[in-house]
Amino acid sequence: MSFFRRKRLFSILLGLIIMVGLIGYSLSDRDELSAVEEFFQDVFGWTQQAFLAPFNYITKVVDNIDGMINMYHENQVLKENLAQYQRVLYEVQELRNDNEELMALLKKTESIRDYTPIQASIIARSPEQWFKQVTINKGKQDGISQDMAVITADGMIGKIQSASQFTSSVLLLNGFDRSNRIAVTVMLTEDGGEAQGFIMGFNEEREQLILEFTEYYDEIPEGESVFSSGLGGIFPRGLEIGTIEEVTTDQYGLTQIAYVQPSADMENLNHVIVVDRTMVTDHTPDDTEDDDDKSEEED
Repeated sequence: MSFFRRKRLFSILLGLIIMVGLIGYSLSDRDELSAVEEFFQDVFGWTQQAFLAPFNYITKVVDNIDGMINMYHENQVLKENLAQYQRVLYEVQELRNDNEELMALLKKTESIRDYTPIQASIIARSPEQWFKQVTINKGKQDGISQDMAVITADGMIGKIQSASQFTSSVLLLNGFDRSNRIAVTVMLTEDGGEAQGFIMGFNEEREQLILEFTEYYDEIPEGESVFSSGLGGIFPRGLEIGTIEEVTTDQYGLTQIAYVQPSADMENLNHVIVVDRTMVTDHTPDDTEDDDDKSEEED
């Protein structure tokens, strides 16, 4: 065996002896570490910290990304729920308004004693005259004919311009002109009298009806109610049209006129009543026959 091999073997044995000694020394119960142990512990701690720091940073970044993704999905779900809630709220509000309008129409229907009311719904507006003409879902099959008055619970809105079998076209008051005038009565509350006149058109700038009086009246207070008089032979008497906003004269100063604010909202229409001009009577043909029989018996 050469000298170098013996020296290497001796070094290995010496290292094993030292290592075993150190292991045994480290396993013994001691309150303090040796300088060598402290050195190796510090080196191991620093090394561990150096290797774990990038790993911990990457872990935090990944966790933050996952949190942002989860937050994004939760935000999307919340937006969808909010949109759905708003749709439901809008539908509920629409149903509530629809119900209130129908209840008002029902009361109005019950209050019409002398004429047959025909309830209808708006199904379309004329594209070329968006605010002046609408279409309802009732026609000749339902007893509707031309020139019948159309009202809401608030007041008159127009008349039937044309009727087909199942639908009808309604000309609104803001589309009226001299060829579609309405005979009206203004109720004078102070002296209990009446002022007669005609609705002759609509002032686009003021968004009010134009009323021309048949004669000159000394005093017509603002706020007086305007009703159809029934004198024109087309519209029945007593349909509310609006209230007097201003009384003045025409541009020549010869005719007394008034601007009338319509009682009904002609822009937001859903349900209406068509007023049949045929009066409702309490006597049926059977009743008439009974009366004739009674007359014959008396004779």
